[in-house]
Amino acid sequence: MNTKNHPGIYIPPPLIYVAFFLLSLLIQKLWPLNNELLRVTTAKTIGALMIVLYLLFFIAAIRRFILSKNTLVTIKRAHSLETSGIYAFTRNPMYLSLVCLYAGLAILFGNWWTFIFLPLLIMVVQLYVIKKEEQYLQQAFGSSYYEYKKKVRRWI
Repeated sequence: MNTKNHPGIYIPPPLIYVAFFLLSLLIQKLWPLNNELLRVTTAKTIGALMIVLYLLFFIAAIRRFILSKNTLVTIKRAHSLETSGIYAFTRNPMYLSLVCLYAGLAILFGNWWTFIFLPLLIMVVQLYVIKKEEQYLQQAFGSSYYEYKKKVRRWI
């Protein structure tokens, strides 16, 4: 079990999303996939809607952190357990919002490689970030976190 007074995540999670996205752009340059389907108006509209979803989830999550004076820095101690607002529907609204942004940008950039990498990205975030955060929150908040986990799903 994690005995640190923080989750021990030293790479900021948004950088993981950025790294995967940039890698997908590089792979598209080296081995381009046909992106005609992603160029249609319907696809662009879906991409824009995914970015709007990102903003809604992200702003709601940040609002909760500001109201509770909690930290977003993954190497700092959490002051409280977020369970209300958007956190009553998903335990990871910020990571979910970043998936929406990632997918929306994939559509707008017209890059299938970004979608191909999405399951790997989610697996990395889940194993490197979320699992460590869950261990830390269980240690820090005990039965409160256990009860919260029983009620609210990890993603959606």
